[in-house]
Amino acid sequence: MPRLDVRLDAEQRRRLEELAETSARPISDIVRGLIDDAYDDVLRERRRQAVERLIKLEVEDPPDATTLSRELEAAHEPGGLH
Repeated sequence: MPRLDVRLDAEQRRRLEELAETSARPISDIVRGLIDDAYDDVLRERRRQAVERLIKLEVEDPPDATTLSRELEAAHEPGGLH
């Protein structure tokens, strides 16, 4: 695993040590978990934004399967839409 050096001020270091002590886990596990949690938050926000964009499209609900099949067949018959 590649090594990464991060500089923390005294308060950040104290907080990190407190998190590690409270959870009885090594600081490195705490840091990796915080990174994973932050990344999950970013993905969750991206999904939320994608849903918002989809909602704004105002796409109508597709018809039931039988109607849709009939419409597709009609559109692709000779003389139908191409």
